Amino acid sequence: MSYEIVESCVNCWACEPLCPSQAIFEARPHFLIDAKKCTECEGDFAEPQCAGICPIEGAILNPFGELANPPGSLTGIPPERLEEVMAEIQAR
Repeated sequence: MSYEIVESCVNCWACEPLCPSQAIFEARPHFLIDAKKCTECEGDFAEPQCAGICPIEGAILNPFGELANPPGSLTGIPPERLEEVMAEIQAR
């Protein structure tokens, strides 16, 4: 099993140099992960490096098809509160 980069990837290059197994490669229209090479960072890191560095919430799926970096993971703002928080920020 391996992690997967999905179409919301913006090709920012943040993840590619961090992959200890060199499983991430540039493709069109976005980066991909070679499932045969992906080790899920086991033996190298406690957390998957691609999901930890990705600046796009929801761009990486774990081996179970779940979001590895779900909405709110970067900001700490729960998705159900995002609209309210944005309104507060704009009101300043």
